[in-house]
Parts: sequence; structure tokens; C-alpha cells
Amino acid sequence: MLNFSRWTIFAIILPLAIGVLCAVPSFLPDSVVNRLPGFMQTRVNLGLDLSGGSHLLLEASTQDVAKQRLTNMEEQVRTELRRADPRIAIGDISSRDGKLSFMVRDPSQVDAAVERVRPLTQGAGLTGQRDFNVEVVNSSTIVITPTEAGINNAVKSAMEVATEVIRKRIDEMGTREPTIQQQGDNRIVVQVPGLQDPKALKDLLGQTAKLEFKLVDFTANPAEVAQGRAPVGSEVLPYPDNPSGVPLIAVKRQVMVSGEDLTDATQGYDQSNQAIVNIRFNGSGGRKFGQVTSQNVNRPFAIILDGKVLSAPNINEPILGGSAQISGNFTVESANQLAIALRSGKLPVALTVVEERTVGPGLGADSIRAGLIASIIAVVAVAIFMFVSYGRFGMYANLAVAINVAVILGVMGMLGATLTLPGIAGFVLTIGTAVDANVLIYERIREERRRGRNVVQSIEHGYKEASRTIFEANVTHAIAGGIMLALGSGPVKGFAIVLLIGIATSVFTAVTFTRMVVANWVRRTRPTDITI
Repeated sequence: MLNFSRWTIFAIILPLAIGVLCAVPSFLPDSVVNRLPGFMQTRVNLGLDLSGGSHLLLEASTQDVAKQRLTNMEEQVRTELRRADPRIAIGDISSRDGKLSFMVRDPSQVDAAVERVRPLTQGAGLTGQRDFNVEVVNSSTIVITPTEAGINNAVKSAMEVATEVIRKRIDEMGTREPTIQQQGDNRIVVQVPGLQDPKALKDLLGQTAKLEFKLVDFTANPAEVAQGRAPVGSEVLPYPDNPSGVPLIAVKRQVMVSGEDLTDATQGYDQSNQAIVNIRFNGSGGRKFGQVTSQNVNRPFAIILDGKVLSAPNINEPILGGSAQISGNFTVESANQLAIALRSGKLPVALTVVEERTVGPGLGADSIRAGLIASIIAVVAVAIFMFVSYGRFGMYANLAVAINVAVILGVMGMLGATLTLPGIAGFVLTIGTAVDANVLIYERIREERRRGRNVVQSIEHGYKEASRTIFEANVTHAIAGGIMLALGSGPVKGFAIVLLIGIATSVFTAVTFTRMVVANWVRRTRPTDITI
């Protein structure tokens, strides 16, 4: 137990030295850290409650998801029945009461229509149900009804996609260590440390970024459009910047090209030095855009974002090459935000802000100051107690605690972990309990001395017998910390991360490191007695 080869000593000191070295950048200013090599730029990131920043709670409307699913199903039904051979003629598709219904003009084709429509439905997760029910009513009317299981599965899928889209958008802003977590069935928590003005964040996340290109219906009656009515196959959309002064415009329902065909979007300037957004389509989107513009020269088309028309330019010539421009009275900032939103993809569901908080850097500084004071008091109190109780051995335990603190910071820096206010509480708790292992070991050594064993035997048996209890106790702590990390969120996870790292490092420093130091002292001085 007390024999340490050079390689063993090296294997113990090396990870501790690396941990301490990785902790150093966390105490240096940014100007110094930026000049360090890349592998040395390991810093502990401060959470929202310590560095200040913005907190948003976003909520999605399940009704929007259900409405979008009906719209998608309507388009699929039209396309599928149009492709049938012979073609299946149907009347207008109604979407009243949250269900689709349409009449098949030829009653003999009802069964064929059902056979074409039913494969458009899918299984709703693992529920064993379909996402839509298809049934025939009044011998010639087909009704497609969304199921509750289908809606729940669609909401779940939409929230997963929305979380990733939000993450991409915030990453594009260049922020550091944002926290983006789904809360419940239809809410997302967004925390961005260091961002004091949440307006830009709300504007960015509030955009669904659903981009569509549709032809303008120039046959529509302006008087009816002003009243919100459009011909069959068209719809009326708001057009705030309409040069004619009419805030509404009629456009075809059919989408020429959508934002799903985009590969890139960047902010730029037009010939008049006005801010615009340059977009580039993928191969399929470029071909569709070129084909539609070639077939509709001298006709206007609408550029629509989130249900509002940004502009309706005229197609003077075919737009080939797979690229285009979006204009619409943008500022440089708004054009850049739109480009970010388009690059990161559209949100599958509109999100509204239901809770907003801004934490100032002053409050974070107070929290850090209080945490440092608590940590210093804990370290000093533990050090005094250990020295008074165990003398030389207490100083070895204090050295292990000091190294343990630095190693925890180093490991957190290497993992890119974020330190929060509950994390500081876990830090202080770790400091207070880091010497528990040493207390068990030293008390066992005392007991072995009272039994009459010599110094070496007492130390060997003390470390050997106490280590079992130490590992068993810390395994139970680790299980509790693991459960908090897996099931908790936000502050609970911050506490669990520090606790788990502290358990691993404290066991290593308190047992292995101090045993090496004590063994070195015993070999060097060969004491005939020890005072603990």
C-alpha cells in the first residue's frame, strides 16, 4: 500500500497537474486567454445567474400544428388524386371543424379515391393508431379526421425540430453557452448569458421564417380583395409595404418555391445601396424557380414571409442560376436577422414569448462575490479544523483539498461546463465534504495504533480498510447526482455537474494523492511514532 514506483507517482501527479493547469485560464482576463494556445483556452463558463443575460420562455400553439397538418394533407390529397389514372375529379375541399371533407364527382370512383388517400396517413408513433382517419359519408363524401394521437405525435416532432432551429439561430448570433431546453409538451426555455437586450433575441426567435414564392392573382377584383375576399384557388394576404397603398393583396395558393429549397441566405445591398437578403436555392429549387419565372414573364410574384408579403416584383425575364434577392424596406440589422432565420431553417410552429427576464451583470457580480466569500470561509474553516485535529496529516488533507478545488475548475473548463449559482453551492458543499475521506482514514489509523500496530502497519491498514467505506459512500452520492443530472433541468443540473465532478476528484485526491504524500514522508523520515 505504501510502495509507489516512479511510474505510479508520475501517473498520479500528471492528471492533477493537467487539471490545475486547465484551471488557470479561468482566473485570467480575456485579453490574456486569447493569446494562449488553443488547448489552453479552457475556461469555466458562467451561467445566466452569474454573468447576466436574457431568459425567455417560448410557447407553441398546438392549434397551429394541427392547422398546418391539415393544410399539408390537403395539398397531398389534391396531388394524389390528380395523379390517378383515370384522374379522380373532386369538389372543393372544406377544412371546417378541424377536418377535411370533399365530394367525389363520380360515385364509382369513391373506392379508388379512398385507396389513393389512405396511404397518405401514417402511424402515430408507437400508439398503434393512424394520424388521420379516412371514412366515407353519404356514399360520395370522403372525410379525413386527424386523431388525437396523430396531433400529439406531430406536436412532439415539431417541438424537437423547433428546439434545434432555435439552437442554430442563437449559435449564428455568436453567443456563448446558451441553454435551450424543452419544458413540458409545448414550451422551450432559452437562456443566453451575456445578452442584456432581449429584443434582438425575441425578434429572431419570433420569426417562423416560413418563406414562400407565389404568383400574384391579377384577375382578382380589387374591391373584393380590400374586403378580404379572393377568387377560388387564391388567398388574401397582408401587404404592409404595398406601393399602391392597399394593405392587402391576392396571391395564388400554390407555392412556386419555398424556403425548404434554400441552401444559403446572406445580407447584402442592391444597386440603390438598400439592405437586401441574397438567397441561393438548391438544384431542385433553382430548376423550379427558373421554370416558373420563364413561364410567367411580365407577371408579378409575391415574396411571402410568415404569411406577410414583403414585396411583389414583376418578372421581367426568367430568373435562372438558382439565386434571387429579397427586398422589403430592410435595415441592415433586420436583413441580417432574416438571413440568419432563413439559413437555420423555418420553425415548424409559431412561438410566442410567455415569460421574459433579464439578469443584469451587477446581480451576477454580487452572486460571484458571495460565492467566493462562502468558498473562502469554507476552505479556511476546513483547513483550521483539519490542522487542529490531525496536525501534519491534516495539512496533507488541506493540500489535497486545495488541489481538488483547482482540478474541479480545470475539469469543468475542459468539459465546457457552465457554472451557475447552484453550482457554487455544490462547489462549497464539495469543499466541505472533500475531507470526509481523510477523516475516516486518519481515525482508522488512530484505531490501528491503539491496537498496537507499528506506524507502517497502521497507515497501511488505515488506508486499506477505510477505502472500502469511502468508495461505497461516494457511489451512493454519485447515484444521487446522476439522477439529478438525468432528470433535473437548469439549476438542478448545474448543481449535479459540480457534485459529480467533485466526487470523482475528491476521492482521487483524498485517497490516492494523500496516500502517496504520506508514503513519501514515511520513507524519508522513518518515524517511530505518529501523532494524529
